[in-house]
Amino acid sequence: MRRLRSFFKLNRGERHLLIITFILLAAIRLGLWLLPFRNLLKFLQKIRKPNFLLAAEDKSQISASKIVWAVNAASPYMPGGVKCLARALTTQVLMSYHGHTPELRIGVAKKEGGKLEAHAWIEYQGRVAIGNLPDLSRFIPLPSLQGVKL
Repeated sequence: MRRLRSFFKLNRGERHLLIITFILLAAIRLGLWLLPFRNLLKFLQKIRKPNFLLAAEDKSQISASKIVWAVNAASPYMPGGVKCLARALTTQVLMSYHGHTPELRIGVAKKEGGKLEAHAWIEYQGRVAIGNLPDLSRFIPLPSLQGVKL
């Protein structure tokens, strides 16, 4: 009940951003489960275009930090949890839509025993916006997907 009260204490714009973020996060999670990654990326390219989710005059009012806040706030309420790739893709879509230039990074590292492990994060203005880990430097970034023909 306390969380619901906290939600309604937010201003209208923050509530709207949280709802859009939650829906997008759920859609991306479902897409990662059901679609080939290339097809999901094609879909996400389409929804990043202006006027897809909001009126044009609303889109410039949301800062990158507010988007990161919304993804972090919505993630714990996602049934079944949410992985780093879904969080990073959601952040990338929302930031791109609102005129920011995020960079999706996917890195790999070997765990003990030689098992491969991957992690996704978003870099924005030379810093990790979402997906930072204390040992992030052990992940070797794969080449960027920017400019790849889908």
